[in-house]
Amino acid sequence: MASQPQDTPSSAKAQNEGGKTVLQRSDVQLSFVLTRDGVHQPRKVPWVTLVRAYGHFKLSLSEAKRGRQLASLNPLALGSDSAQPENQAMSEKLQGEKTSWGDHEPLSKVPFKIMKGHQHIVSSCHFCVDDTKLLSGSYDCTVKLWDAVDGSVVRNFKPEPGAPVLECSVTADSRRIVAASYDKTVRAWDLETGKLLWKLSHETFVVSCKFSPDGKYVVSGLDVDRGICITDAEDTTTVSHIKDHHRMSVTSCCFDPDSQRVASVSLDRSIKIWDVTSQATLLTITKAHTNAISNCCFTFSGHFLCTSSWDKTLKIWNVHTGEFRNQGACVTLMQGHEGSVSSCHFARDTSFLVSGGFDRTVAVWDVGEGYRKLSLKGHNDWVMDVAVSNNKKWILSASKDKTLRLWNIEEMDQIPLVIEYKKALGLKVKQCEECDRPFSIYGNDIFPETVTKCVFCRMDVKDLSAEASPSSEGEDSLARECSQGEDG
Repeated sequence: MASQPQDTPSSAKAQNEGGKTVLQRSDVQLSFVLTRDGVHQPRKVPWVTLVRAYGHFKLSLSEAKRGRQLASLNPLALGSDSAQPENQAMSEKLQGEKTSWGDHEPLSKVPFKIMKGHQHIVSSCHFCVDDTKLLSGSYDCTVKLWDAVDGSVVRNFKPEPGAPVLECSVTADSRRIVAASYDKTVRAWDLETGKLLWKLSHETFVVSCKFSPDGKYVVSGLDVDRGICITDAEDTTTVSHIKDHHRMSVTSCCFDPDSQRVASVSLDRSIKIWDVTSQATLLTITKAHTNAISNCCFTFSGHFLCTSSWDKTLKIWNVHTGEFRNQGACVTLMQGHEGSVSSCHFARDTSFLVSGGFDRTVAVWDVGEGYRKLSLKGHNDWVMDVAVSNNKKWILSASKDKTLRLWNIEEMDQIPLVIEYKKALGLKVKQCEECDRPFSIYGNDIFPETVTKCVFCRMDVKDLSAEASPSSEGEDSLARECSQGEDG
């Protein structure tokens, strides 16, 4: 509950002093005389004192009102009961009366499904079981498994954590899940049976937890220790416990696709990558952002790392070749969120990136061209986490508004607003003569008229689809971005 400002009218105190009742308000005192019949009669107060008192009272009211407004707009005022500005409350009321599409912009209608069942902030979300099930963790101290088709809750994992769940994770084979909660514990369950497999207690708060892709390890991000702890996922023995890995609290950590390296980010704005085999820090990027870094994720080749930050940007780093040492980030994604960016997640083929923010939106980014393709609107509060299905047809978002949203982006590239964005960037939109799917090329490319098929059909013609890795197209674009930056 928000504390009441001391200079508001309700903070005035009455004190009895020798038959007189004195109403105090800051440094101004108005005195009253108590008569024999019990009636309060005011003394004569100098006019100057009254003017000063009125001026002080008026100033205090304006300051209090401004203070309440600023508190309601403060992205760090978690759980604040501060009153919202009147126009903002009215706007939200009008928006609440509208129904239907996930994006209120008329040219970008995206079908979505809302899943309600949590009683507090939904902090984490994942796809699992071949995209047929969804996993979520919440501040209501529960971890839930959902049916992606009808949106019903399949299971509440028990015993439930004794404190808010900050993050949950699932193995690649969807057999086990793990959750970190604010009671300083990490718990693992069998996804199919719901049986608790183990419970691990730490000496400090655990703010992040992730399974390694091979399912052998669990990495936990530690708050007070400012470090990470890597644990064996079978017998819970400690593989590595690196204290003071960062100068400030760790906010997120994750394994690379080979399960050999752990990336961690922190409030100190730095990125670190730890090698599990050599038990050493491979690289450190200091001052990677201008504000705290909130999240990180690898591409599916492990060559690139994306970081999201409270500075409203996302950055993509080539951690494979180390080109960031001289050139900085390969790609900086800006002008997509109006507030702090809370989360990020690559599509499996790295063709696009999804991010969530405190501006209540989910942004879909074209990785190769470095621009925001689409903004998904509909949540009534901060977006805490995002996930992308393996088939790239769905985006899942978790929010402070206690809900999950499942967005259908299967026809995203055919949405009029996406096409308009491409045109504004100088991208020429063409229709593939093979599959009739729209694709884009730069209008100033040499001989653009010779390109008549989309990249997928051209790959089929060259018979490269069987040989190429799932992440080849998107990561080739990232590699080109880096090389262009180096040449410049």
